[in-house]
Amino acid sequence: MPPPLPNIRHLRVFREVAECRSISQAAPRVFLSQPAITQAIAKLEAQLETALFERHADGMFPTEAGKVWHNRVDRCLDYIENGIREILKNRPGGRPASAGQILPLLTTTQLKALVAVSEARNFTIASRSLGVSQSSLHRAARELEQLLAIPLFEKTSTGIGITKACQALTRAVKLGFAEIRQGHDELNALRSREVGKIALGSMPLARTSILPEVINRFGALHPDIGINVVDAPYDDLLQHLRHGDLDFLVGALRFPAPADDIVQEELLSPPLAIVARKGHPLASRPKLDIATLADQAWVVPRGGTPTRAFFDSLFVDKGLPPPSRLVETSSQILIRELLRGSDRLTLISTHQIEHELRLGLLCVLPYALSHTRRPIGITLRQNWQPTPFQRRFLDMLREAAGRYADQ
Repeated sequence: MPPPLPNIRHLRVFREVAECRSISQAAPRVFLSQPAITQAIAKLEAQLETALFERHADGMFPTEAGKVWHNRVDRCLDYIENGIREILKNRPGGRPASAGQILPLLTTTQLKALVAVSEARNFTIASRSLGVSQSSLHRAARELEQLLAIPLFEKTSTGIGITKACQALTRAVKLGFAEIRQGHDELNALRSREVGKIALGSMPLARTSILPEVINRFGALHPDIGINVVDAPYDDLLQHLRHGDLDFLVGALRFPAPADDIVQEELLSPPLAIVARKGHPLASRPKLDIATLADQAWVVPRGGTPTRAFFDSLFVDKGLPPPSRLVETSSQILIRELLRGSDRLTLISTHQIEHELRLGLLCVLPYALSHTRRPIGITLRQNWQPTPFQRRFLDMLREAAGRYADQ
């Protein structure tokens, strides 16, 4: 269960006190009395179960935990403020309010309502997911719209539609919430408590090679850190990464990178191979030509994927049309069974079928494809800061990939 989200106003109070090193100096900046600030800090420390400040006569100084929390809170509030600033650019009519004026007026309830309704596209489903009444959720969502003076939700024939402003702000808020979750994990790490979760998106090229090994090794060392592996099409995984639902992606990289706010790190680059069942009629031939391959039935990934692009180019580059007898799927289980039960061929990395090759279920046909190397690596958000456990998992991925590359 994810940790509870603190009151966003308490987060603002904490940030100002941490930066001013003084409650009295922070008070006019957050428009609260000194007793109210003291109470807010006390509530936050109680919720986090840790002291955030050392109280001295000459000021309030962040503890080690306070410094860690300040970094995450600062990043969280920056995400949200930048999201507000982005949508205010298109605010219709009147004198535009600034993001700095709106941020102090936001509540955590409003932001949670924004995310829940945006994801569910239905007030009833969203209210159930948050465990609040539909009227309360509806009120929080409408208060946020009034505060921003920008439409966020629209009624449609199928439910609730969201505007572009809603999409942009939801993404910013979710990225902010992700920072708070990471902050909780870092505070637990400081107390030598292994509590937290790593959420990663997995693609086929990593799913059957380095990823299982790393998950098993990491789990043996850190059994209390949960690992959530999400298998989905690349476009879906990328969206979840950019919205803070996933920490990173592992698998085939895309070139050029599909978005400006992500970075890609190559781990290894194995070539593709033409694979068939053991005993396939073509397996005994010493050499194959492209015309023979063009005359075969194939099982290949759907259009728009890098492997499919390589497949099409094999024939187009030789002046031939791509084969027409195709089954399109990205399911490795289905690919394996189709190959075993027919004379179909596929184009795949041998890293993905190591197990089948060792068992003698499949074989690699004699056709050189050294030019079709598929970079496998890690995809991250551009300014993402991993927690210690996330960093350890990534280091283990790099180490495992290095061993594979040397084979």
